Amino acid sequence: MSKLGQVVESVENYNKFVLDQVKRARRDDKFGRELLGRWNDIKAKIPVTRTPTGLPLPRLALPEIDEPGEIARYFFGEGLPGEFPYLNAVYREMYLETVREIESFEKNEAVAAGVSPAKQAKKQPVRPPLQEEPTRLFSGLMLAEDTNERFHYLTRHQRTHRLSTAFDGPTLYGIDSDADGVFGKIGEGGVAIDTVEDMVRLYDGFDLGSPNFSASMTISGPAPIIMAMYIAAAKRRFGSKVVPKLRGTIQADIFKEVQAQNETIFPIEPSLRFLTDMVEFTTREMPRWYPISISGYHIGEAGSTPVQQAAYTLSNGFAYVEMFAGRGIPVDQFGPRLSFFLDCGLDAEYIALARVSRRIWAIGMRDVFGAGPKAQLYKLHTQTSGRSLIAAEFKNNLTRTAAELVLAYMNATNSCHSNSADEPFTTPSEEWIRLAAHGQAILLEESGIFKHTMNMLSGSPGMKAVERAVGAAILDEFREIERLGGVLAAVEERYQRSQIQNAAHRYEQQIYDGTRPIIGLNRYRDGAEEIPEVKLARTPRSKQQLQVDRLARFKKKNAEKAERALDKLAEAIEHGENCFPSLLEAAEVCSLGQITSRLQEVVGRFRPMV
Repeated sequence: MSKLGQVVESVENYNKFVLDQVKRARRDDKFGRELLGRWNDIKAKIPVTRTPTGLPLPRLALPEIDEPGEIARYFFGEGLPGEFPYLNAVYREMYLETVREIESFEKNEAVAAGVSPAKQAKKQPVRPPLQEEPTRLFSGLMLAEDTNERFHYLTRHQRTHRLSTAFDGPTLYGIDSDADGVFGKIGEGGVAIDTVEDMVRLYDGFDLGSPNFSASMTISGPAPIIMAMYIAAAKRRFGSKVVPKLRGTIQADIFKEVQAQNETIFPIEPSLRFLTDMVEFTTREMPRWYPISISGYHIGEAGSTPVQQAAYTLSNGFAYVEMFAGRGIPVDQFGPRLSFFLDCGLDAEYIALARVSRRIWAIGMRDVFGAGPKAQLYKLHTQTSGRSLIAAEFKNNLTRTAAELVLAYMNATNSCHSNSADEPFTTPSEEWIRLAAHGQAILLEESGIFKHTMNMLSGSPGMKAVERAVGAAILDEFREIERLGGVLAAVEERYQRSQIQNAAHRYEQQIYDGTRPIIGLNRYRDGAEEIPEVKLARTPRSKQQLQVDRLARFKKKNAEKAERALDKLAEAIEHGENCFPSLLEAAEVCSLGQITSRLQEVVGRFRPMV
């Protein structure tokens, strides 16, 4: 039995364990009293907060139960927020207001009652620091300085700077901007990054070593090269001591590229080796960095069902864990630095998809891989569904995204990006991207849905029904992958890819025949609607030429050093060494395309499987 088969077995065994605990609590009076005592003690210690209108609410909402069996089902089957198996959340508190904000009503009430401000101040407890905002802002357009300007625009009102970067097509494929046939693609759909100098421009003005800054880079095929460039850029600005302070993530997920997105530039085995080299280095040298974001988003965008997205993302994650552990990296060292990325659409499964994924991951990591609590956490970034955005009557996309945001935060996502309504046409404009970011601010700060009470919307009978159905369906997918020989064998059989394609076809057919309603497209469409005039975001030829000219100067300046660095990199690969230290040196003097080309000379190019 493979590790994935063991995960299926461990989840099934844990489900049986939960039922056994329920039965035990009902027949063993002592055990039942212990659970009830703990339950009552927890409830008694939950702080009470007040809404701006004065309504008292518990800071943590728990079900109104006093029967030992149901208490056991909650403790063992779900867990309190921040407790195994983490169904409700990986942390004890998320999204909640700080104490200072919570007490504002009580303070005003006391003043109105005649209590002096000085006397009231003595009663105030020590204030905790402001929590990090979960909103992650995503951008990438034209040249590095253009994206940098957009980053500064987006973070103008953010106390924490969590930036996600989209790269243009040539960069995603490891191709330089001066390569034949790519001139018109420079800076289109993302930012053009060829050298460490571009990376310096990209994050200029941001303190990369600050605890309030994190960078996320959406790139997989050449991820180790881009990661090396980011480190090199940080060292140029802040010195070598900044490296352990760097915080963020890089996508680097090769499995989802082969299964869904197609941006693979090396054969699978060398790609996995380069990834593992990077993980080994960052685990040792960069304790605050997440070296891989195991991504279901692109699987979902390629057309998968929600269950397929979760199942393939989880199984890919377990395959990476097995691979990194096989290199000899302790699971409790790299495990806490793994993160996940899902989309959130409008299908019913999204009511509980992330919750179920979090539970399966925790059980598998603990019981199959022997991981400790920190490595059991399924840390999740969610992005609202790009596939759900429709060009027809596109302003409806604001409502779609808002509904998806509610679902994402119901699932206790750790961070979130909201798509812009104009994305069916172009790279988002400042107006629409600002509205998208404000959607999260309205939900988290203006509304009271999440900021007063943990578990405000969790645990309804409908949600529990979805959890059971989704959990069973994910395990069925695991069993099929196990039957095919595991994740890599299933990839070689094109199993995941074929299933995604079949699901995508069904999705489009349902839209065509009307069984899947899309408001404004196949239902309630205004026949008089005209195609809106949307200004397309295009990179001027002058900027594209500037990028080529900069690259030429960089290559000329570093020609001799680059050749030596590339030779050293090739030698490290041929000798079976960890190549990431050599890659760091090469990133200082070589372009992305130069490094990619040399690596392809050594290990070959990716060829799609038939």
